Formats: sequence, structure tokens, C-alpha cells
Amino acid sequence: MALLMLIVMNLAVMVSLYIVLTIIGAMFGIRLDGGSIGGLFIMASVFGFGGSFISLLLSKWMAKKGMGVEVIDTPKNETEEWLVMTISTLSAKAGIKMPEVGIFDGAPNAFATGWNKNNALVAVSTELLELMDKKEIEGVLAHEISHIRNGDMITMTLMQGVLNTFVIFVSRILANILSPK
Repeated sequence: MALLMLIVMNLAVMVSLYIVLTIIGAMFGIRLDGGSIGGLFIMASVFGFGGSFISLLLSKWMAKKGMGVEVIDTPKNETEEWLVMTISTLSAKAGIKMPEVGIFDGAPNAFATGWNKNNALVAVSTELLELMDKKEIEGVLAHEISHIRNGDMITMTLMQGVLNTFVIFVSRILANILSPK
């Protein structure tokens, strides 16, 4: 099921980006193929940044589905209650809106994701909760909250967009050099 979801999402992203490129090409009369460097750069930028931003916008949903994160709406036990209260305290100190809080089964790990600092998710694995004491877990949670507060997801998206654009652009130029028409 996860593989099917990945394939469908990638196809949806590619179709969306193709439509955007078609509109840009028609509106500005730019050839969006390997025939012009400007067109190639625009195409590489749309796909490079477009895919990155779509991934960012879907990151919370994909993390929940892909990692099997159970969002804590109402704490069911003392550990969940402590986890929600700790994240609430840390997010208030950081000056951000309370993120969604979740738990997932897996090796010791925690992560933060979301498209902006007021619409985020912090998730912690069950093994991390079992292996660490509360002070250690609080340190991990503070680290994840700092990612949200500092906008690290946006920064990584921009870096990924630049890298994607560069790879698409250079690989297409190299393909044209190595295999001319």
C-alpha cells in the first residue's frame, strides 16, 4: 500500500509540474526543452523547486502515513500526558504554536516536520520513550522544537530545490553533449 501511495503521489507531482511548465511555456513563448538554455533552466527550476515545495507541503501527512504516527488528541496514559505537556511548555518557550504530537513504533528516534512553524508535528518513537529518562527525552524534544522554531524545514526545502535544479540542469546539458541529436 505504501509503495502504491508513493507512486501515485509522484505521478501527481509530475503531472502538476508538467501543467505548470505548459502554462509558463504558452504564456511567455519559451521553449522548455534542451533546445534553449533559458528554457532548460526554467524547466529545471520548476521541477527542482516544485517537487521540493510539494514535498514540504505534504510532509506532515506523509510522515504520519509513512511512519504510522498516532497523533495524541487526548492522552491515554501518563507517558502521553507528560509528552504533550512537555512539548506544550517547550513550544511556548520557543514562541511557536503547539505542534501536533505523535508516537510511532520503531527504533529510538524523533522528528519534527511541517510546512511552517505554526503547523508542525513532533513525533517520538516508542523505543525512545522506553530507553531514555524524562530529562533525556526533554532534550530530544527541545532539539526537535528548535528545528521548528528556526524554520529548518523551509531551509532544507530551499537547499533541496537548488540541488535538484542544479542536478536536472547539468545532467540534461551533459546528456545533450554525450548524446547529440
